[in-house]
Amino acid sequence: MEDTRKDKELVEAFKSGEEAAYVELVRRYTEKVHNLALRITRNESDTEEILQDVFITVHTKIGTFEGKSAFSSWLYRITANTSFMKLRQRKKHSAISIDDVNQGARDNSWLSDRSDTCDINYMSSRHELRRELQEAVSRLPEEYRMIFILRDVDGLSNQEVGEVLNLSVPAVKSRLHRSRLMLRKKLQRYYEDYRCQDQIHYGMNPFARSACMQYAA
Repeated sequence: MEDTRKDKELVEAFKSGEEAAYVELVRRYTEKVHNLALRITRNESDTEEILQDVFITVHTKIGTFEGKSAFSSWLYRITANTSFMKLRQRKKHSAISIDDVNQGARDNSWLSDRSDTCDINYMSSRHELRRELQEAVSRLPEEYRMIFILRDVDGLSNQEVGEVLNLSVPAVKSRLHRSRLMLRKKLQRYYEDYRCQDQIHYGMNPFARSACMQYAA
C-alpha cells in the first residue's frame, strides 16, 4: 500500500526512528536523484555510486535537516554536491570525453524524439540538435551547468534552485542568463530555417522546448 504522507511527515517519522519512513523517501526520490546525477556526470557507473552515497548521507545526516527548506531541495543539494565531487575525482585521473554524454542517453527524456511521426530530414535535425545541446551543456562551467539542469531541464523555480544551491534568486537569474548566452551560439543555426523549427521542437518536454527557444532567440 502506497504511503500517502507528505515529505515533511515522513522526515519527522524517520527522525523518530521509523525506518519505513526512510524506505518510502528512498522509493519516492530514487528516480529523481538518479536522473539528476546522470545529467551531471553523464556516466551510469558513477551515477549508481552517487545514488547509494546520497541515500547513505540522508540516512546518517537526517538529524541535521532543519526543515527550513523543502526536503527535496536538501536532497537535490546533497545529490549535486556528491555528483560534482565524483566529477572532480574523475577529472583528476583522465579528461572527460564529450562522448561521455552518450552514457546518459537513456535519460534523454527531456529531449525525447517522436521519430515515428517525422520524416528522415526532421529526425536528423532533432538528433543533431540534441547532440549539440548535450555537448554544449557538458562544456558549461559547473555552476552554470547545475543551474541550467535544475531550472531549464528539471523545471525547478528560481527560488527552488536558490535553495538547492544556496544562492539568492537574483544570483540564480544572473547565472541562468549567463548559461543561456553560452548555449545560444551553439543552437542558433538550427533556427535559421523557420520551417524546421516546429519539427525540431516536436517531442521535447515544455522545459527543454522553452530553453531552446530562449537560446536561439
